[in-house]
Amino acid sequence: MSQAWIQHTFSRKRFRTRNQATALAILGVAILLILGSLYLSQVASFAITNRQIEELIKQRDELKRQNEGLIGEIASYRTVPRLFARAEAIGFRPATNADIDYILIDGYNPNRDRIAVATNDVAAAAPPAPVYDETFGGWLERHFALLRDQFQSFGA
Repeated sequence: MSQAWIQHTFSRKRFRTRNQATALAILGVAILLILGSLYLSQVASFAITNRQIEELIKQRDELKRQNEGLIGEIASYRTVPRLFARAEAIGFRPATNADIDYILIDGYNPNRDRIAVATNDVAAAAPPAPVYDETFGGWLERHFALLRDQFQSFGA
């Protein structure tokens, strides 16, 4: 009876090692399936986002084309012959010499000498800005002297 027990024990061990290998293989396949499904879901969301971006780019380009067309149409409405035609349509007409009234102003001399007038008296009274003539060497000497004075004040 003890021999049967030993044989039974060894045969179960062989079965357990196969069972463990099978369980590990199934677990590995399950992990691969989970990772694959996560990857596919990310790729699918990326593709959807790219499609939406492409549609928005197409929509933007179409709006730009429409905008350029409207700018061209507005420019055509602003042409001089069209403006003249519109002015005549609402009752305006070109002025003639009989339509122009001249006004005489006492003391006004159109042939006077033209002189330049300073518009800002405060700017003229302000002293000129100082000339910037600092060099890197001068800046370095000044800061080195300040550093040296600080070290000398520590000893005093």
